Amino acid sequence: MSPRVLRIILIPDAGESRAYEVRYRWLRVLRGLGIGFGVILLFLGVSWGYMAARVARMAELEAELAALHAERARFPALARQLEQVEQQYEGLRSLFAPEAGGAASELWLPPPPSVSQSSRYDEGGASMPDSWPLTGRGFVTRGLFDDAGGAHPGLDIAVPAGSYIRAAGAGRVSDVGEDATYGRYVRLDHENGYETLYAHASVTVVGPGEEVRKNEVIAISGSTGRSTAPHLHFEIFFEGVRVDPLELVQQP
Repeated sequence: MSPRVLRIILIPDAGESRAYEVRYRWLRVLRGLGIGFGVILLFLGVSWGYMAARVARMAELEAELAALHAERARFPALARQLEQVEQQYEGLRSLFAPEAGGAASELWLPPPPSVSQSSRYDEGGASMPDSWPLTGRGFVTRGLFDDAGGAHPGLDIAVPAGSYIRAAGAGRVSDVGEDATYGRYVRLDHENGYETLYAHASVTVVGPGEEVRKNEVIAISGSTGRSTAPHLHFEIFFEGVRVDPLELVQQP
């Protein structure tokens, strides 16, 4: 029995016709090869799509990893910033919730006019200006030469308006006045080379020439002069030269 064949006849417009025969066995082989080739192409296409998706995802993960590294690098700076903010917050909170006791027990109020100036001074005596100039803790906002231009001449201590300002040491009132910069101020001569200045007060309660004791109230805090909020501007001089107040006084 002769094998089955597929005969293909080509009849051109001109010339002789041609006939081709292909055995069905070869057709089955070609069909199998075609199916196999198609399966291979399908597998390659699916694999390529999967790998392309993985590569794209890897690029996204690399970008996320780089962002996480950048965030982690920021953590120390953020931690330092948070610590500074917390310190400022605690300082401001202490203005409105001061701790009981402490400096308030050392407060001297101005005596009545019947008490002579000499007796006030003799009891207190001239002394180093080493006492905190407020009855409350306050919050130090600027120090000596703390500005970028190096122009700040003393210590700024934020306190609520109406707080007691007291003498850092016993001495004599050398000047009381008011100007555009310091507002209402008091200047004390401690007669040992030291002088102190207290500025931006709302009220002064001593006069020139009066002698005051250490921790005696000399003014009430405010925001007079060149000031944006209630605070005390405090300066210390030694033989006419400004010194850092924090080298002599300690914040309670």
